[in-house]
Amino acid sequence: MDLKKLEQAARLIIEAVGDHPDREGLLETPKRFADMMAEQFAYNDVSNEDIAKEFEKTFATPENDMVVVKDISIFSHCEHHIALMYNMKVAVGYIPHGRVIGLSKIARIADAVSKRFQLQERIGTDIRDVMKMVTHSDDVIVYIEGEHSCMTARGIKKPGTKTRTLASSGAFKNDSALRNEFMNMVLK
Repeated sequence: MDLKKLEQAARLIIEAVGDHPDREGLLETPKRFADMMAEQFAYNDVSNEDIAKEFEKTFATPENDMVVVKDISIFSHCEHHIALMYNMKVAVGYIPHGRVIGLSKIARIADAVSKRFQLQERIGTDIRDVMKMVTHSDDVIVYIEGEHSCMTARGIKKPGTKTRTLASSGAFKNDSALRNEFMNMVLK
C-alpha cells in the first residue's frame, strides 16, 4: 500500500472540490485518509488461497449436520464508484465433512474478502470459495443483504434499498429443501 500516494490523492480531492488542504481542519486529513484506506483495503492484493491459509483452523468432528453463522456485519467498497456498501449482513452455512472451522474464523473470512474493491456478488462467492478450501466441504452457502451508497446516496438516491445475493455449491446448489432450510434459519 502506497500511503504517500493515498495522501497525495486526498490532497487532490480536497483541492478539486474547491477547499484548501492547508486549512486547519484539513491539515491532517490526507494522512488520516491514507490510514483509513490502508485499513479498509488491507486484503486488496491477497488471494482467496492466502486468506484460506490464514484462517485454516479446523477441528475433527463426526458431525455432519448443517452449521450456520448469521448476522455477520461487514462493509466494503464497490469497484465501480469506490462507494461504500454498508449495513451488510452475511450468513454462512456449510455441512461438515470430518472437520469444522472455528466459528470466529467464518467472520474473519467475511471481513477479509470485504477489504477489497468488490461487488456484493463476488463477496459471496469469495466467502464460499474460501470456506470450501478451509473446510474441504463442497456444501457451502452464503447469503448477503446490504445497502450500496452508489444507489442510496448518489444517482437514483433510493435510501433503504437493499440488495440480496446468494452463492451456493454442492448440496446447497442441488437440494432445494436444504437451501430452503438454510434460508428459513437465516431469515428468522
